[in-house]
Amino acid sequence: MRAAKEQLKPDATAVYVAAHQAAGAIEESIAAEIPLIVAVAEHIPIHDLLRVIPSADLRPVHMTEFMQIHSILRTQSKSRLVGANCPGIISAVGRCRVGFQPLPAFLAGTVGVVAKSGTLSYETVASLTRSGVGQSLVIGMGGDVLAGTDFVDALRVFEHDDETQGIVLVGEIGGRAEEDAAEWIKDYRKRTTNPKPMMGLIGGVKVPHGRVMGHAGAFVAPGESDACTKIRALEDAGVVMTNHPAKFGEGMSRLLGSISNSTSTEAIGRGQRRGIHTAPRRARRHVSDSLTSRSPKRALHIKQSEAANMLRERGVSVALRPVSTPEDLFLAVAIDRSKSSPCIIASPTTSGEDQRSQARTFLFDYRIGFEKNVVPAIAEHMNLRPNSVTALSTLIETLLQIFHSKEASLLETRIGLDDEGSLQVRGAEFGFDDAAFRSNRQLDVQKLRDVQDEVPEEVEAEKDGIVYIKFVSVSSSSGKQTRLTGDRFPGEGNIGTLVNGAGLAMNTVDALADHGGTCANFLDTGGKATTETVKSSFRIILKDSRVKTIFVNIFGGLTLCDMIANGVMLAYKDLGIRVPVVVRLRGSNENLGQKMISESGLPLFAFDDFEEAAEKVISLAKASQT
Repeated sequence: MRAAKEQLKPDATAVYVAAHQAAGAIEESIAAEIPLIVAVAEHIPIHDLLRVIPSADLRPVHMTEFMQIHSILRTQSKSRLVGANCPGIISAVGRCRVGFQPLPAFLAGTVGVVAKSGTLSYETVASLTRSGVGQSLVIGMGGDVLAGTDFVDALRVFEHDDETQGIVLVGEIGGRAEEDAAEWIKDYRKRTTNPKPMMGLIGGVKVPHGRVMGHAGAFVAPGESDACTKIRALEDAGVVMTNHPAKFGEGMSRLLGSISNSTSTEAIGRGQRRGIHTAPRRARRHVSDSLTSRSPKRALHIKQSEAANMLRERGVSVALRPVSTPEDLFLAVAIDRSKSSPCIIASPTTSGEDQRSQARTFLFDYRIGFEKNVVPAIAEHMNLRPNSVTALSTLIETLLQIFHSKEASLLETRIGLDDEGSLQVRGAEFGFDDAAFRSNRQLDVQKLRDVQDEVPEEVEAEKDGIVYIKFVSVSSSSGKQTRLTGDRFPGEGNIGTLVNGAGLAMNTVDALADHGGTCANFLDTGGKATTETVKSSFRIILKDSRVKTIFVNIFGGLTLCDMIANGVMLAYKDLGIRVPVVVRLRGSNENLGQKMISESGLPLFAFDDFEEAAEKVISLAKASQT
């Protein structure tokens, strides 16, 4: 990379290598001081990123530095990382893309967009473009646990850019980036005479607690807020919230006072569909589909008995069977996403909301390690007596050893005092980074997984690269492990959902619920759905006898809508589907795809508008109950 920089003097680098090699490529780019680094790979091993991200001195940059990468970023001595697990960034005004966003959806204009989800960002942009509201810069934050560029970084860029007159934020469950953004916005509004109008959306309102919803970072960890709390925080900061990205166009038009007068009325991408470069004199490079295809991954949670054995093997006192008392304390090793740092989370209670509100985070440097002189403060916060400090220190040391050596993502324990007054672990829930296993590491941890204790359809879907989560109330003996903090599911539903992209899949569940529907599942085919994954998805959904109708919601970014339409029709015939199917297709070749569905002669209902599609699928579901 250093040699490449010396010879080519690049303004930016796009990291398209496989996930297990991506961190090394990012690190090389940082060492070479490449100004802009965009990483698109999904689910890079978390511990690789913990090693890499702190080494990047990421500072706020101005909009012009994104728009004029070929001239401005060359003067920087440090690097900015965008991603990972993101579609990249695109400057509609400057006509520059580093990533793989669908170019025809974009229109040069005055609205800046920052989003965790790729498909939700495409939906957002398409809605704005349809309303004549162009975009200035669209930043893919990414859906992994750790992000190189977050909402606050993007907001700082938008604040100082004269081209940006309005801002859209698209978030989801996981971390506190949205709440950090809300605090920044409050301060921005206090110090700004005419603040730029903002709209927002948060996905994951109706998802089950503790599950990883497609994106590696789409889960609520101990001490983190749920989607509703994030929505309230942004509303309190003055952000106009909506429940579906299709509403951003009309909403921003209204907030801006009129349809945005773009410097160009043509959608970007006409004549530029094979690729785009960062400097005008450089040759274009086409990125193959194999590099941008992203398969959904999952986190690995082992049984509490296996977690207990890990602790016992290392000399920790563990109760013979999990028990729970009101006096129990909470201790975990986790990752603080806002700080890109591992941390200890401690709470003097394990009681529901009190656990979250009373939890305190103690950060430590991944490379330096945890400093033992912090243990007394942790013990004091947990209301432990001084004679328990040594035992607490031993437990923390053991958890950290497991965290590092086994590449854990979350280690939760419930602790208390035994009959002799000694510290004892009374329950443990351990989660490990499945990306490490997929990078041919931690094979011994993967062997602890017991698929017999999981929902069979979820295991089957995983084999096809699909993330499927069945919305039912289950115990650990018949499905997903029950978490220490309790489990909640959205309830029994009768609408099966088939969606491409985790963010869009979460939002589909949320929006259907807002319309009065109840979903039976979450299903993410991945960012690039194919005919084969569509057919497999139908097969899995139909194994649930509760499903009375199926809602297919696809945004064709990399995916062509006519290909999806063909996959839906083939699946309907091959699988002998007997329930009605509502298909909403947007994006690339949407008109052709909708026409194919409408003229198929099959009981399929094609829609472009989400509201109309939602009303139809819900009416069909209700009709099936009469």
